[in-house]
Amino acid sequence: MSKFIEVGTSDAVDAQSRLEAPMDNAFAQDLCAALSTRPRAISPKYFYDEAGSLLFDRICDLPEYYPTRTELGILERNAQDIAAHMGPRAEIVEFGAGALRKVRILLDAMDRPARYLPIDISGEHLSRAASALQQDYPGLDVQPVVADYTQRLLLPAPLPGAGQRVGFFPGSTIGNFTPDEALHFLQVTAQVLRGGALLIGADLVKDPAVLHAAYNDSQGVTAAFNLNLLARANRELGARFVLEQFAHSAFYNAPRQRIEMHLVSKRRQMVSVGGQCFEFEEGETLHTENSHKFTIDSLRSLAVRAGFRPGPVWTDPDNLFSVHWLHAPL
Repeated sequence: MSKFIEVGTSDAVDAQSRLEAPMDNAFAQDLCAALSTRPRAISPKYFYDEAGSLLFDRICDLPEYYPTRTELGILERNAQDIAAHMGPRAEIVEFGAGALRKVRILLDAMDRPARYLPIDISGEHLSRAASALQQDYPGLDVQPVVADYTQRLLLPAPLPGAGQRVGFFPGSTIGNFTPDEALHFLQVTAQVLRGGALLIGADLVKDPAVLHAAYNDSQGVTAAFNLNLLARANRELGARFVLEQFAHSAFYNAPRQRIEMHLVSKRRQMVSVGGQCFEFEEGETLHTENSHKFTIDSLRSLAVRAGFRPGPVWTDPDNLFSVHWLHAPL
């Protein structure tokens, strides 16, 4: 199972304590634990320091990387319909907000949105994006929350007179979880959004060649993004990874319907993290990410198991991607 802890609400949340989550220690502990086990694997959340977040923004604009532009197209074509489901004075809670690009489409279509709570693990990146959004939407209450949404998270109580609280989880980030983690995240989210809804993006099963190209771009940006995890360990933890001695590997595991990303050791070598030494054999990998793909029915079935009631589904003409409206229990 995952490390998810139940998310709750609070009338009085100390904003500064939210903005100073001690991530360095957690990163060191999780990386050492990953390197001490076989097979070696670490959570993809550690991709997203400042440098990693900027690299991911570049990935989203690559010609081979279809998910971002496809989901943006779905949102743009169906914004009015989605806004109608949200209703007036809705609050949006975005999990893993990133550059706050997609939410603008919703805000432009919504009827007097009451508040926007973007949650992201990369504080500097989120702060800049939230400041820019606030300038463009001066009447909107924007409260950025720098936090790991897979851990305990306290959210402010809904504003007086606000409409329903709607979670927004785009980008098919749900696919980065294991099946058990995905179910648990949705179960907790269903309780947090009780009486509201979740708008979630899910990448669909498709031709493996399309998937391979998306995660092995010709410019090498995805490779740099993957290797940045080791560079981050060097910067923050004093680790001694030689980046040139590791290679990016991404492939589609068809039986498990997922892309797997790994960092492959090019030679037998020793690495040091936190005063501990770890040996890599030639060809041995550190598994850095899964990206599970869904069918529409499989995502809706998962949502039902978590307590949601599936609503409308919006897709693109080529059925590459899907966006789901899920009613949270009352």
